[in-house]
Amino acid sequence: MPGADDFAAEAALLANTLREAGELATGMFGAGVKSWIKGASSPVSDADIAVNDFLEERLRSFNPDYGWLSEESADDSARLDKSRVWVVDPIDGTRAFLNKRKDWSISVALVQHGIPVLGCVYAPMSDEFYLAERDKGATLNASAINATSGTDLDLTRIAAPQSILDRVAKIASGTAGYPRIGSLALRMCRVANGALDVAFAGGHSRDWDVAAADLIISEAGGAMTELDGGSLRYNCPEVAHGTLVAAGLPRHRLLLETLARKPVFNANASI
Repeated sequence: MPGADDFAAEAALLANTLREAGELATGMFGAGVKSWIKGASSPVSDADIAVNDFLEERLRSFNPDYGWLSEESADDSARLDKSRVWVVDPIDGTRAFLNKRKDWSISVALVQHGIPVLGCVYAPMSDEFYLAERDKGATLNASAINATSGTDLDLTRIAAPQSILDRVAKIASGTAGYPRIGSLALRMCRVANGALDVAFAGGHSRDWDVAAADLIISEAGGAMTELDGGSLRYNCPEVAHGTLVAAGLPRHRLLLETLARKPVFNANASI
């Protein structure tokens, strides 16, 4: 009988479900789906809702007692009483999706007592399938991955909102930042496989943007924290986070030390 912290069944379910969700999303990609604005400026589309509904039906049927937190579902405070909660962004990078760009993803994490124990980020248009389970490493397309080592700061290998890149230029070498990546989850995950050395998120990310990537980066030998070095907790009453930085451990430590001496960030930068 599997132990209390054996997530093999959930991991298999998550991987299969995100593959199917990716097929659903790509079937709607470029099809002129209906879209609208929620809140102040956040776009949402029929594709977001369709993928969200599919994920909720499939994942919650596995164990109805698991809680649910999704960008596209009404928040239910009952999740706060659940030890395990699915944290979901059905399409991370909706603007990219609607603009027929490829840099969007589907991001799902299973959080236990505030800590991610499973994470999957799937970018179907670029065929990037990131998966991690707590204490079992991280993979990209089923191959083990690791964050880059070293401590140098090369601006050409750092992805961030432009306002943050401009500030990082004061402490990093190079003349051009990495191109903007529409999906925040995908941006952070590219640290895990070494495509990037560093990635930043501005001060408006939510649990569903970063929970899966957090675990994937950690399992790949990196770290993602707020600028004070504090680790992230999920499934709290407030799901917003401050400015985040992700990198391999040596580079991450150096960045935090450097930024503590020379703060350069505006916490209100766009994600």
